[in-house]
Amino acid sequence: MTLRGLIALAAFALGLPALAEGVNVGKPSSVRNLVPAGAIEQQAAQQYEQLKRQASAKGALGPGDHPQVLRLRAIAARMIPFVDRFNPRARTWRWEVNLIGSKQINAFCMPGGKIAFYSGILDTLKLTDDEAAMVMGHEIAHALREHARERMAKSQITQFGAHLLGELVGGGRYAGAFQMGGNLLSLKFSRDDESEADVVGLELAARAGYDPRAGVSLWQKMAAANSRAPLEFLSTHPAGDHRIKEIEKHLPEVMPLYEKARRAN
Repeated sequence: MTLRGLIALAAFALGLPALAEGVNVGKPSSVRNLVPAGAIEQQAAQQYEQLKRQASAKGALGPGDHPQVLRLRAIAARMIPFVDRFNPRARTWRWEVNLIGSKQINAFCMPGGKIAFYSGILDTLKLTDDEAAMVMGHEIAHALREHARERMAKSQITQFGAHLLGELVGGGRYAGAFQMGGNLLSLKFSRDDESEADVVGLELAARAGYDPRAGVSLWQKMAAANSRAPLEFLSTHPAGDHRIKEIEKHLPEVMPLYEKARRAN
């Protein structure tokens, strides 16, 4: 456990005010600035609408009065007011939450706040509200920290060649040359991205009044389900004991936020 975590835990146990509330994940990578935020958010919105049309055509798009849709939107409504701590631009996003009927154990939040859950992740894992909030917080965190934008920028740098990197970062003259392409739904994040999303997701959920300790039970359920059959979700979201230990390490930083939210409610 970090020194900051120990201090937070001691303050929580003694009922003292914390020195600093929440987690510290630093500034997002500046590399992401090589890809225009508006362009990737527009692309995400287009792909999200296409996904919704395809689901609707198959009768798989959850109606607005579906109990699970209402549940997911209620969780999002409690979480979204806290997103600007990690990305001030997110307060202007046109947030959307939908449910897709499918056995897939998966969920995502695309750039610009486009969230979707597949019914399989709720039904197969029998997620509690706290656990569903952990999934949603994690996915929202990817969007807030602009991991897709960063991945795309790094991919384009590789294609352009290292000799252009100085000009890209320095004058930014070639930023407009970046091509927007590919399926954002199939984008894979790095291990660091996943760890960061876990931590940011813990704080979002805690501030919204969801128990961050559910992050541990969530990944235990994931691991158990994966042992029976490989999960699609874990093809882009690696799990393991290390992940649970990292979550446990940051719990002292977010538990005071959870208790504060509980008292306020």
